[in-house]
Amino acid sequence: MRAIDVIAHKRDGQALSKEEIDWFITSYTRGNLPDYQAAALLMAIYLNGMSREETVNLTLAMAYSGDTLDLSDIIEYSVDKHSSGGVGDKTSLVVLPLVASCGVPVAKMSGRGLGFSGGTLDKLEAIAGYRVNLSGEEFRALAARNGIVLAGQSGELAPADGKLYALRDVTSTVPSLPLIASSIMSKKIAAGANGVVLDVKVGRGAFMTNLDDARQLAQTMVDIGVDAGRDMIAALSDMNQPLGEAVGNALEVAEAIAALKGGGPADFREHCLIVSGYMLRLAGQGAKWTDDDEVQALLVEYLDGGVALTTFRKMVEAQGGDVSMVDDPHKLPVAHIIASFEAEQDGYIAQLAADEIAWAAFELGAGREKKSDSIDPAVGVVVHVKVGDKVRRGAPLVTVYANDDAKVEACMAHLQNAIAYSDTPVDPLPLFYDTIYGSK
Repeated sequence: MRAIDVIAHKRDGQALSKEEIDWFITSYTRGNLPDYQAAALLMAIYLNGMSREETVNLTLAMAYSGDTLDLSDIIEYSVDKHSSGGVGDKTSLVVLPLVASCGVPVAKMSGRGLGFSGGTLDKLEAIAGYRVNLSGEEFRALAARNGIVLAGQSGELAPADGKLYALRDVTSTVPSLPLIASSIMSKKIAAGANGVVLDVKVGRGAFMTNLDDARQLAQTMVDIGVDAGRDMIAALSDMNQPLGEAVGNALEVAEAIAALKGGGPADFREHCLIVSGYMLRLAGQGAKWTDDDEVQALLVEYLDGGVALTTFRKMVEAQGGDVSMVDDPHKLPVAHIIASFEAEQDGYIAQLAADEIAWAAFELGAGREKKSDSIDPAVGVVVHVKVGDKVRRGAPLVTVYANDDAKVEACMAHLQNAIAYSDTPVDPLPLFYDTIYGSK
């Protein structure tokens, strides 16, 4: 088989066979094909798309291009969640211990953030001593003993995806539906999940800015999962404004702990309860947790009663974290400079642009531009309003937490662009837009 023939087939709009896709992905992953040929194929896919069968075959080829995680001897049915990014999205810190508290083991490998905010691992590392780097044996042992583990990727899961993503980034082929979907799903399949809940963000703070594109991406990922033998649920959630209030690593950990103690922002709490419910639905496999009202009542009981907090505390302790920071979040990293961004006029909040608020936090040092960049865990912003809220001139809308006076001005400029006002009432934004189900 020759790379030039595979490229020509896709260039001419033909469907690639499973054998062609497997050969190309294997050869490229092993270093037997140059970047320029892989880039040519990516552009051909970008221009001509892929059928459902091709997309599934591409996903599976990437999923099995390296190590895979098999927990079937420990967990009878493994359920995972994936969020397609977002601003203030710290849901894993609440959802995982909440689901595990219901007797459903959760063993999740997560990632670091690149861009305006830290990823789940960056947030967890705001807790002193928390170990995100575990060996495969440690990961399995914690999953078996505690029913919950949240760590970084061990081994080399889906290495083809890593190589192709880096190439897509520099060849203007990132916004391709089959390439986006196969990238996300290859890692979920390699991680061994039997069921996957996808939280697909829609809006200014998300990769997909409009509902139609997000729905198409969600449906494609559900189709891939089903064809690969997984149970799937995709929820389309709003990301035109931040989720919760906190945007910044230690700030988000503190907000997650508040939710685990029965408090926290109402929208964040509801989001966590709904996503947890979807995970239980999959874990029940149609025989358990089928009544949504009963499931939500159980989740509320475990959230408000401290059961989920105990599970989170157990996870932190097992992975070397300082549990006194969970007991007293004031011990988390604290910024030295606190400033307030105030309302410029009376009125209603008409816009709370998630992307601008994210970049405001980034300016303070809450995110990274390159993988090698360091993150300041203490900095970020806390947004005290939502779209539709009525405000008075001079009211504090956002609290800024910084460690460098010079960075506050740039942060404030983004906040200025983020917020718009209306003289007349504005409808609040929905939390979710749609849900897509798929069973193998």
